[in-house]
Amino acid sequence: MSDGWTDGKNRSLINFLVNSSAGTFFLESVDASASIKNWELIFKYLGDVVDEVGEENVIQIVTDNASKCIKARKKFLETRHRIWWTLCTTHYIDLMLEDIAKLKIFSNTIEQAKMVVKFLYGHGTILSLMRKYTNGKEILRPSVTHFAISFLTLQSMYKVKRPLEQMLASEDWVSSPLSQTTQGKVVKRIVINDPNFWPHVAFCVKSIVPLVSVLREVDSEERSTMRYIYELMDKTKETIKFNCGGVDRKYKIIWKKIDSRWTPQLHHPLHAVGYYLNSQLRYEERFSDCDEVRDGLYTCIDRMLSSDNRLKADIQLD
Repeated sequence: MSDGWTDGKNRSLINFLVNSSAGTFFLESVDASASIKNWELIFKYLGDVVDEVGEENVIQIVTDNASKCIKARKKFLETRHRIWWTLCTTHYIDLMLEDIAKLKIFSNTIEQAKMVVKFLYGHGTILSLMRKYTNGKEILRPSVTHFAISFLTLQSMYKVKRPLEQMLASEDWVSSPLSQTTQGKVVKRIVINDPNFWPHVAFCVKSIVPLVSVLREVDSEERSTMRYIYELMDKTKETIKFNCGGVDRKYKIIWKKIDSRWTPQLHHPLHAVGYYLNSQLRYEERFSDCDEVRDGLYTCIDRMLSSDNRLKADIQLD
């Protein structure tokens, strides 16, 4: 796995890590400041790492989708015929959330929630008042970098819906000079007088939090998610559909945003074969032995096994 980042001295560094059933381990770090956009050097760095680990021990390379990585990927797969190159699942699910957040109902609701949270946390007296009415419960504040945080903010905000309404209707609020400011009036209008705000918050939460849960799953190291991501995505889409009451116009726009990232970039033969060979899922009643799954299995067999081992695999599958 490669992970690029910029340090405090503005150097472009690439960390190389190795993941196995024993966990994830740091291998080395390269200062690529002079070559960060040079795909040929990225190709060389990854080739050196594979040679050090041993090509026979490597199943896949995992990177982001930067243009230099895409070019290096094409060349790499031409020379390393049994190794796969996949893109970071966490990164792409985050991009799904970004795409969904741009839909009108989501963008408007998130923007309103940010205004409320910014006001509450921007004034000490109002923050103290909020904590009094919520019994110390906090609202998760939005971040500009991780799109999941916006939806988690909506979720935590919805949990304190009633205390917020009580606070903004209280004498404590009326007696505060900040309640008479333009910002204060806007916040009260959003929380109490806007008939669409809370229903929209509820819709955003129930329709998107299942996808946020998948992001948490793939971003953790509690278990190898390669064996589960195929089923997780299918189950998540069905949960979103159910939470939207099965109404086409509500869930299909979300499905479309998920599929636009999942199908061309993340839906990978390795995900299908991980699902097919996962005994925890293989013997469940809802296991899907469809052509799509079997195609992924045979694509992996063809790429990764010699002709003799392919025959052995076919016998074992039967």
